[in-house]
Amino acid sequence: MRLEGKIAVVTGAASGFGRGIAEAFAREGARVVVADLDTTGAAAVASAIGKAAVPFTCDVSRKGDVDAMVVAAVKAFGGLDILVNNAGVTHKNQSLMTVTEAEFDRIYAVNVKAIYLATLAAVPEMEKRGGGVIINTASTAGVRPRPGLTWYNGSKGAVITLTKSMAAELAAKKIRVNAINPVIGATGMLADFMGMPDTAENRAKFLASIPLGRMSTPADIANAALFLADPASEFITGVALEVDGGRCI
Repeated sequence: MRLEGKIAVVTGAASGFGRGIAEAFAREGARVVVADLDTTGAAAVASAIGKAAVPFTCDVSRKGDVDAMVVAAVKAFGGLDILVNNAGVTHKNQSLMTVTEAEFDRIYAVNVKAIYLATLAAVPEMEKRGGGVIINTASTAGVRPRPGLTWYNGSKGAVITLTKSMAAELAAKKIRVNAINPVIGATGMLADFMGMPDTAENRAKFLASIPLGRMSTPADIANAALFLADPASEFITGVALEVDGGRCI
């Protein structure tokens, strides 16, 4: 059991990458708070995991929700060792000139501000346990941006920079901070990323840019998160790990 005795919070865990991460952590012995804005989805994932998980409804852009999420982890399991900032949103693939101000604000609230809020809430609890791990879900979009997703790309570039700066500053507290850069995957945001219907023909256009010839899966991202959370990676911090089938080569 690679995470035996560890306590984790995973945001955006009702589906997609977050669900995969929560399930993998639980299989490896962690107790997990399954946090998501989708109350029903979070409850279903926690129920499927069993006694090692509890659901929590959370808008990660709201300080009160985020503070309560960390309190829930402490009350349910006794502390916090691992925080996975996975929740994210995007705008539909389109001209940078047509994205609305409301869409822009929401993207930066969920993708960037949420990391700030979660860090403020989680770090004091991690310090009580002698250290911890923070994993941020960034994106290949922050490294090799595509046209049509400019404002989303910028938010993920911010996540990568924040990850490195957090790693440098929190190292003294024995808190490691890393990011994962997934390539496009078959998640609920796929059609928005493509900016067109999710058809085999349209998928082929995106697969052509991935040398290994397929999209990322929840298992791919969960395996990367498990590696970064595992005490065996205790000397790795400040990394933005590309899980992208070669997309960023």
